[in-house]
This record gives sequence, C-alpha cells and structure tokens, in this order.
Amino acid sequence: MRTGADYREAMRDGRRVFVMGAGRVDDVTTHPATAAMIDEYVRWYDRHADPAWQNIVLGPGATPVSFTLPQSSDDLVRMGKSYAATTFPTAGNVTHTPAYGHIIAMGMLIATHEHGHAESIARAKSYREMIAKTGRFLTFCGGAPPLGIRLNPDPAQRAALKIMKETDAGLILSGRVGMHTSPAYAEDVYIGSLNGVVIDGHPASFVVPVGGKGVTTLCRKAAVRDPNKFNSPLSSRFDELDGQMWLDDVFVPWEHVFLVDPGPEAIARYLLWHHLYGWLAKAEFTLGLALALTHAIGLKEHEPTVEYIVDIVTEVATVRACLTASERDPVFTPEGYCTPNYQHLMPGGIAILRAHQRISEILRALPGSSLVVMPTDSDLADPEIGAGLEECFGGAGYTALQRAALLQLAWDHVASGLDGRESSFELHASGGIPAWRGRLRRAFDRYNELANGVLTALDLQMPEIDLTSIKDRPLAPRRVNTAPAPEKAR
Repeated sequence: MRTGADYREAMRDGRRVFVMGAGRVDDVTTHPATAAMIDEYVRWYDRHADPAWQNIVLGPGATPVSFTLPQSSDDLVRMGKSYAATTFPTAGNVTHTPAYGHIIAMGMLIATHEHGHAESIARAKSYREMIAKTGRFLTFCGGAPPLGIRLNPDPAQRAALKIMKETDAGLILSGRVGMHTSPAYAEDVYIGSLNGVVIDGHPASFVVPVGGKGVTTLCRKAAVRDPNKFNSPLSSRFDELDGQMWLDDVFVPWEHVFLVDPGPEAIARYLLWHHLYGWLAKAEFTLGLALALTHAIGLKEHEPTVEYIVDIVTEVATVRACLTASERDPVFTPEGYCTPNYQHLMPGGIAILRAHQRISEILRALPGSSLVVMPTDSDLADPEIGAGLEECFGGAGYTALQRAALLQLAWDHVASGLDGRESSFELHASGGIPAWRGRLRRAFDRYNELANGVLTALDLQMPEIDLTSIKDRPLAPRRVNTAPAPEKAR
C-alpha cells in the first residue's frame, strides 16, 4: 500500500484543474479550495500503517481490505466493516475514496464479463489488479454530456465524446463529460458507456488520467464555509468538489478501452452498496450528535427528546440490518465474484432516502434556540462579552467552549452548505427513490413463489400464477432533455 506522502506527490502531476468562482488551481495540495481534502485522503492511505486501524483496514496476510476482490460472504462483511469505520469520521461526506475506486474497477470487471468481449475482460482484469497493487485512485462518471450539449439542436452533436482518430496504439478522444465526484483528487476517471462512443457496434467506456495531456477538470464552487474552523469543523475539511471533465485530443490506449452493455447499472453493482454505507455514516453521525447534545443540554430524562433519539435509532438499525443481510445472503456471478444482494440492499436505501430529511430535522430541533444563537471561540475569548457568554452557555459539567463546539458541529452537519450539497448530490448520483425501487423490483425473485403459495390455502383448483413481467420490466429510462426547435427565418 502506498503512503499518504506517495499519494500527495502523485497529485503534483501537472493536472489542469479549475474551481468555479476561484479560477485555476495550480497545485491541489496547497490551494485553499482543495488542500484540506488532499489531507483527508493522505490520512486514508496512512491508516493502513496505523496500528490502531490495522484490524479494520487490513485483512488476512496484512492485505488492504479495500482492495479485496470478494469471493465470499466473509469478504463482503470485512469490506463493509472497513467502509463503515472509515466513512463515519467524515460524517458520510467523503463518499469517494480509493476504496470506492477499487469497487468501480470491480464493477468494470463484472460488466465486461456480462458483455462478453474477451479483450475487454482481459483489460478490466489487468486494470483492477493494477489498482489493487498500487492503490491508484479511480473515480466514476456515467459518461453523459453536460446540459448544453444535450440540448444541441443537431442530434448528431449530442454525444459527450467523439473519436477524433484511431491508431494501432489507441484512440484520440475529444468532448465534454458531465458530473462526477472528487475529480480534483483522483488519478483516473472511468467514463461510462453513456458517453456516446460506439466501437464495432459495442458501447465503449474509458479510463482517462486526470493529469493527462489535453484533460481539463472543472469543479463546482466550493461549499460555503466559515474561515474559522471552530465554526466549520466539517465543511472546512470535507468538500469533494464534484465536477466535469473536458477532453481535447486526449490519447487513450486500447488497454483503457472497455466494451460494455449500455448504461451504468452493471458498473454500479458495488457502488450502491458503498453509497448506503455513506448514508448510514451520516445517519449514525447524526445520532451520535443527537446523543451528545441530549447529554450536554440536560435532556436525557426528557421523554419527547428520548423519542426523537429512538426515531433515529430505528432508521439506523434498519439500514444496518439491510446491509448485513445483503452481505450474509450474497449473489455470486458465474465467474465466482461475490456481490451484495439487492433484495436486501435496496430496501435499506429506500428507507434512508425517505428518512433523510426527518433525521436532519430532529437534530436541528433538538437543541432549540441554542443552535441559532451560539458563540464562537473568538466570542468566548472576547474580554467584553466572554464572561457573559460563559454564564449563558457553561455549567453542569460543560464549559461554554465545549457546548459551543458541539453546537457548531451540529450546525455544520445539518444546516450548512455542505449538508445541502450532500442532500442534492447523493439523491442525483444514485438515481433517487424511483431508481432504488426499480432495482428492488428487478432483484426480488419471489413473486411467483408467494402468489402461488397462498393458493395452497384454498381447497380449490386454481390457475398457476406467472408474475414474471413485474420483475422483467425495464428500469425507468433516463430523462431526456428536449432541445428547442430552431426558429424559422423571418
């Protein structure tokens, strides 16, 4: 496993990165918009050499759990525990890590097997092995173009990418690819088959280096944060800066070209599992904050507050149970790869998506007015008002500074720009409740068994029921942006 210092040095690869509102980023390891996240990824790598973490992030033979190719339920359980432990400290805000990159590569491998193109299978196998050996950081994009390109009046110009030239060594691509996560911090981006390139009748996908010649990464504006880290303990550290990728005559070797079925579902086989761990981390962090505040503001004997706590516990326990079931009752591919069972995973995602706003509202409501009018560390140090603030916020075993730190943490968690980003992006990235319901509908395999099973309770000959059509219905199609018709000349 590489060290955090190795990763930091790899980020100085001449990459061309822009952050909306902040302009060109010359060095992502030092720029104010990106340096804190680089530090977080450095910590992620360095945990593998930290004795306090090794029983979580290392498996048999001291191999990194995050780079396991799972072939048993025990492998999935071990990986899941690692995801849970490493995601919780970020309150679920760091959704894409090198561990996430590896499961993208695992999804690529399965997707190429399903498509059946032998060369692509070999390429995906080789690339995944390289990721596991080096710890190289990969992130994911479905491949769809940005809005303006989708609205081009010429349908032939609506694809994200175009082949500019084909050589014996590879392809030269140009185009604009829509949103993906942590592009400023990753080393490679997987561009999925929604990019519009077709090779010999096969939808094509690609791996492109962020620091490659002709590659430009454009990140969204940074989340609004207080410059005082006491007031922004989360948003000052965890901002993944989702972005676009522009390719201008970028060379992609054949080794990084993968022919797969259309759509991202096969690639996402493991990603949704990781998404749910991220959402669980946010819910568990919310529960932890609610418990800490309940103690700090003297409400542990207050029955309505305890009921609030039980509401969050219920949601957390539901998701935990779904994750455990998905890992303990897995699905195996024909090649022997072990994957989480969607019949159990999808209900967990639907439950937490429905509960997300309610959980956040509980944490906003629990502290009452103290979450609105709360001091900062500089206020408490102010000679004119510090003593009065100590009187207002201190006492019963807590200093005003300690209570204020908890309140600021809660505010940053559920009332900041960071929380808004998480709410909007994660619903978009995973497809939202309709997509999770569609996946569950297709994964559930007991329609006929249960329907015909109840007929045995009747002392009557009944026709055999076949409800296969429920399972076989396709997922909801991606929404299509309609370009306005060109105006007629006057």
